[in-house]
Amino acid sequence: MLENQKFRRAPVTGPMGEDLTLGSLPPAGTTRWVSRRKAQVVAAVDGGLLTPDEACRRYRMSHEELATWQRLFERVGVPGLRVTRIQHYRERFMD
Repeated sequence: MLENQKFRRAPVTGPMGEDLTLGSLPPAGTTRWVSRRKAQVVAAVDGGLLTPDEACRRYRMSHEELATWQRLFERVGVPGLRVTRIQHYRERFMD
């Protein structure tokens, strides 16, 4: 009987404290990546809402890029994902 039941994943909390769902994530094919959107994708992957493969396929990114976002978010938070600061943080935290 369990095979026929649908399981609901526990809610995933976004970087700003919001509940994330697949519908609230940035749309597939997003080209303008602000730090908040990057953080939402990282939170969705870390919370199990998306697998890394699903996120990379959905957003047309490499696993390396996703891993970079995850490391920067873990170490610096949302500000670490700002495009204007990525080079600074890469030099500081990625070596």
